Amino acid sequence: MSGRLMPCSAEEISSLFLFEKLSAEQLGMLCSAGRVELFDPGPVFAEGDPATCFYVMIEGTVVMSRRVGSDDIEVSRTSQQGVYAGAVQAYLGDGKPQRYVNSLRVPEPTRFFVLPAEAFANFMHEWFPMAVHLLEGLFLGSQTFQRAVGQRERLLALGSLSAGLTHELNNPAAAAVRATATLRERVGKMRHKLAVIAQGSYSPEVMANLIDIQERTAERVAKAPALSPLEASDREDVLSDWLDDHGIQDGWRIAPTFVQGGLDEDWLDQVAATVGEEMLPNAIGWLNYTVETELLMDEINDSTARISHLVDAAKQYSQLDRAPYQVADVHELLDSTLLMLSGKIGQQIKVVKEYDRNLPRIPAYPAELNQVWTNLIDNAVQAMNSAGGEGTLTVRTALEHDRLLVEFRDTGPGVPADIRERIFDPFFTTKPVGEGTGLGLDISWRIVVNKHHGTLQVESSPGDTRFQVLLPLTAVDSDETTEEPE
Repeated sequence: MSGRLMPCSAEEISSLFLFEKLSAEQLGMLCSAGRVELFDPGPVFAEGDPATCFYVMIEGTVVMSRRVGSDDIEVSRTSQQGVYAGAVQAYLGDGKPQRYVNSLRVPEPTRFFVLPAEAFANFMHEWFPMAVHLLEGLFLGSQTFQRAVGQRERLLALGSLSAGLTHELNNPAAAAVRATATLRERVGKMRHKLAVIAQGSYSPEVMANLIDIQERTAERVAKAPALSPLEASDREDVLSDWLDDHGIQDGWRIAPTFVQGGLDEDWLDQVAATVGEEMLPNAIGWLNYTVETELLMDEINDSTARISHLVDAAKQYSQLDRAPYQVADVHELLDSTLLMLSGKIGQQIKVVKEYDRNLPRIPAYPAELNQVWTNLIDNAVQAMNSAGGEGTLTVRTALEHDRLLVEFRDTGPGVPADIRERIFDPFFTTKPVGEGTGLGLDISWRIVVNKHHGTLQVESSPGDTRFQVLLPLTAVDSDETTEEPE
């Protein structure tokens, strides 16, 4: 993309504010190294291409745009003489690969002073060595600072999530420990009851029938239906009466266990008919221990499965064992984040998932998207907590044109209109001192916009605040390390 060459006038370029303090000799060197070009309406350079030239507008109009998905979004338009664009950080040399971070076009014939990036860098180092060192330090220091701050934000989130995860793991772990101790006791009593039965004068046929009943009872426990409290109470009364009528001591203690295991009056009639009246008390005791051990083993299995699920969610959230960049399912990422944050969300906030499961997997940095979800969910929860601690968090996914939408909607008080334009600024926060760094939304914006070439926006009114993340469905070729110039 080049224009028509025109004469370079040292007097004319000296009128540009960038060059007004240069000497006549320096202006002559600029004209010798650079050129003046007239561009017809159309593109001048494209985002992502190698930054080979530094452009300073002499006259005309320029339009700057950024690529979002497959669209070019206009970010600025000006006719101010002397505005510059292109290889503005060429002075960094090999310190950073140089690519155009925007696209530039002209809507009318426009003249530029064009300086090759290498010549621009040489002039900067030769004429302004101190300024170059300061700029390099500022730029590289800013990058280091942003990385350090980003790491701190991740550590703060990790600390909060670790506390929540510890709490979530503690419940099933404690349940498994309790169930294991109780199971050990019940197995001991079962062995004792077996010894008592074995000492009786029962025929091998009766013993075989008892073992068969035990096996079938265990199968019934595995298929026990879930009952409402009222249904369970009614069945306990019926079984308690049946046990009392058959001379079974402490029937009221045994009945709840049998109901929980799915046994009913008809089943106990079959047991009584099979083992006979003499053996019935011992058989009922034996089956009681059988049901208890099955229920305890189910509890242990559920608890350990819950622990395994939480560990899997933590691995999914952290992405520790996965490639940084991969094709990912956003629903898996959202689910793992919601699970990790369940302790912080609490019981008073209702979580509603409105997922479009037909959405395709997308190329992304999953661990960093999880950080975005964490920041947006955390902000929504804090907003609702500030308004009484109750509310609804709705997480919605959908296809919007050629991009994937992830929306977080809360019923909090909303974002005031006078600060809505500032919430993505670094260090801006409405939280009390010590409760926020003001970097969560800034980091989220950088991850979504700079790293994923997406969009992060907010729509807000009292009781309805929506943070919307729009992500491209396909990979966008670019240099991920490119930063916006100051």
